[in-house]
Amino acid sequence: MNKTLLKKYARLVVEKGANVQKGQGVVIYAAVDQQDFVCSLAQQCYKAGAKWVDVDWSCQELEKIIYRGETITQLCKVPQWRREKHQVIVDELPATIFILSEDPDGLAGVNKEKLQKATVARKKVRKIYMDQYDGKQQWVIAAVPSPKWAKKVFPELKKSEAVNKLWDAILQTVRVNKDNDPIAEWDAHNKNLKARYQKLNSMKLDKLVFNSSNGTDFTVGMNPDFLWMGGEETTQSGVAYNPNMPSEEIFTTPMKGCAEGTVVSTMPLSYRGQLIENFSVTFKDGKAVDVKAEKGEDILRDMIASDETAGYLGEVALIPKTSPIKETGILFYETLFDENASCHLALGAGFNNVIPGYEKLSLEECVAKGVNDSIIHVDFMIGSEDMNITGYDKDGKEFKIFENGNWSF
Repeated sequence: MNKTLLKKYARLVVEKGANVQKGQGVVIYAAVDQQDFVCSLAQQCYKAGAKWVDVDWSCQELEKIIYRGETITQLCKVPQWRREKHQVIVDELPATIFILSEDPDGLAGVNKEKLQKATVARKKVRKIYMDQYDGKQQWVIAAVPSPKWAKKVFPELKKSEAVNKLWDAILQTVRVNKDNDPIAEWDAHNKNLKARYQKLNSMKLDKLVFNSSNGTDFTVGMNPDFLWMGGEETTQSGVAYNPNMPSEEIFTTPMKGCAEGTVVSTMPLSYRGQLIENFSVTFKDGKAVDVKAEKGEDILRDMIASDETAGYLGEVALIPKTSPIKETGILFYETLFDENASCHLALGAGFNNVIPGYEKLSLEECVAKGVNDSIIHVDFMIGSEDMNITGYDKDGKEFKIFENGNWSF
């Protein structure tokens, strides 16, 4: 891959994604085979004035060995040193950069009971700390290709060709090319997203109705006072950042307990290194009460049982079929990309920052206003070529939001 392009991408992630501030620490989460790009990120962080950079390395192959070698009891333990690392983030509020590159099938074959119980135990501990720094630090999720991920996306190509083609697709979706200024491109993109979500905010929607010929027939309740958002966000101290690269969605948090009907997935979901395919979720009184899947149904059921609120919704996101990610024609098998190619919902935790003045509210007060709280937040895609979405305000006034998969306004 062209070194100039990679440098541009690293600079974009650091300056426009995480927006690392002078004197701020940075934590980078990445796989061990991505050391070259991580080194480029670290260089850009220090150029931006970072005080320190720490890398938390991961390896799916090692993770599989650990799951096979340890008991459930041991896997569910969270050692004190790991808790102290979480506490550092609470205390110092470093910018956080997540680099995705994992094989979508990378944990296939791992004992599912071990995986589920260990995941839940660790997330319960991590959430204690996340609740304390929510909204106070900048973070960004971006991606680089790995050979196994690339071969999953392009199985017909040789490994090196697949990696190069996935690189091309990633850079295209994040607006990086040899002739442009990607930071200026993102400034313009954020401006366009803002105009769209401000229009939705003016509607003061009370509910949304989704219909598609694939079987989706679904109504979700909204809080008219909750804000729609998209693209750039701002910390409580006023620092702007872009949490997802790429990002094409306009999203908000629905009212907990207000969802009825069935939604049908339109893309596979990779969850903890295992694929869930061709599935549907049925809701009653706001909660998922039934799921069906051709592959991975047990994984989906375990996910919804992660805690007592995991079956409620935390997000509604709108993306037209003309999304640049959708128009690549590529199924990425990675939620960061696939969610930006399709309207989607998320099971689990909602976003407190959709509430005006949320920084003055406790978590309990946000929940009382209708934000779901859970240890999970898992996006799944429901957008289709013929999806229609209609909104209604409290007085019953109707707004056409989507017609045949695209914005109506």
